Amino acid sequence: MKKKNKLDFDRTYVWMTIPLVVLFFLFNTFPLIKGFMYSFTNFRGYGTYQSVGLRNYMDLFTDARVGHSYLFTFGVAICVTVLVNVISLILAMGLNSKIKFKSGLRALYFVPNILGALVVGYIFNYFFTYILPAFEKMVFGSGSSILASEKWAWVAIVVVCVWQSVAMQTIIYISGLQTVPEDIYEAGAIDGSTGWTRFKTLTLPLILPFVTINLVLTMKNALMVFDQIMALTKGGPAQSTESISYLIYNNGMSGGQFGFQSANAVLFFIVIVLISVFQLKFMGKKEEQL
Repeated sequence: MKKKNKLDFDRTYVWMTIPLVVLFFLFNTFPLIKGFMYSFTNFRGYGTYQSVGLRNYMDLFTDARVGHSYLFTFGVAICVTVLVNVISLILAMGLNSKIKFKSGLRALYFVPNILGALVVGYIFNYFFTYILPAFEKMVFGSGSSILASEKWAWVAIVVVCVWQSVAMQTIIYISGLQTVPEDIYEAGAIDGSTGWTRFKTLTLPLILPFVTINLVLTMKNALMVFDQIMALTKGGPAQSTESISYLIYNNGMSGGQFGFQSANAVLFFIVIVLISVFQLKFMGKKEEQL
């Protein structure tokens, strides 16, 4: 009787899982396989196509526009990762301390994460295009939008990415800080550990697994920056803010380079996996040392 009940129980889970596996294959795995196959062709997104072997992959390493998009994306990703984690950790420590309206403030700081990236991008687009130049003109006498500057447009993208990413990373850091036992701090206080010393010797080592999670997630999300560029600059001015994701979308969908950009997407996927594995290995060794 027990065996029968267990069998029915397992069968229920099987029937619940099958539709999800089918949907995952249809909308995730199958397009991935098709994209990988197209990366070996000269497919333009329509019409007939022929196999070109590894030519697309070799051309990626000599294409100046692809090279610039990788440099731009890595630069933005490093800036965003550092800023997001520093600001999130400071905010988390403040919101985890004994202050009034702590729950309300946590909810308020989480609002940016609820809003869609495109919505946030268009709001900041208005701010950078009209409000900030008007303020600059009032103070300095001349004002122009940084979105129109090849030199400074990337700063606007970093600001928007950081503003939106800080919310989730702060929540993760708060979760980590709440796992630190209070008696650890009491023992540290007896040894004279306060302020920066307490953070460096007690807090940081104990929340290091949460630091690892945040570093990996922030870097991965920043490398895939797309919505913010679509809303703010559309890769301009003069292709100066063209990220890899935006280049893949723009030239792959409307530029007649579907096969070439499919190869770019495959390469980019491998790069993200390698960076994530490196981060996990490196931070894992740091956790073992501590």
